[in-house]
Amino acid sequence: MDREAALAIVHEHVQSPNLRKHMLAVEAATRWYAARLDQDVELWGLAGLLHDFDWERHPTLEDHPAKGAPILRQHGCPEPVVQAILAHNTEGTGVERSAPLDFALLACDEVTGLITATALVRPSKDLREVPLKSVRKRWKEKAFAAGVDREHVERATRDFSEQVYGGRLALWDHVGNVLEAMKGIAAELELDGRLAQPSD
Repeated sequence: MDREAALAIVHEHVQSPNLRKHMLAVEAATRWYAARLDQDVELWGLAGLLHDFDWERHPTLEDHPAKGAPILRQHGCPEPVVQAILAHNTEGTGVERSAPLDFALLACDEVTGLITATALVRPSKDLREVPLKSVRKRWKEKAFAAGVDREHVERATRDFSEQVYGGRLALWDHVGNVLEAMKGIAAELELDGRLAQPSD
């Protein structure tokens, strides 16, 4: 499976523009880490891009992504990608994280929401202008992007750090890395300032 085939799956199963952009953001983050960990960038990118492809059809933690995994396998999705996607909801699937990709995907997933929300409250609506300190400030505001479970992000980052970085990856270094990765696709996320432009 290549990225084009994965995008076709996303377009078939995901109608929400925001969910699509979330998946693109996580893809950017997993690809960023793969490049720096000497891993397969395309493989890691597939996991980020496809991890929530079935959420609209199976919008419960009991069904997602367990019921989506067979669809991915039918399309020839590599098994390490399916494993990582199943392991990003261990509570629902019973699949534990084991490979570096599994830990990376979970660590990159939810924090993208906080970064996106931080960009959207800026007058410029331009992610490329968001400094890490702004994300850190918003993190402390529990009512801001309240759907982002800060404790979950901390746990997932800690596990990723311990399993892949020998405990050397700090939370705010990780958030900064994801922010940097997302800045690289600001246009695809529509966070390049266009939303600040007055409509005709």
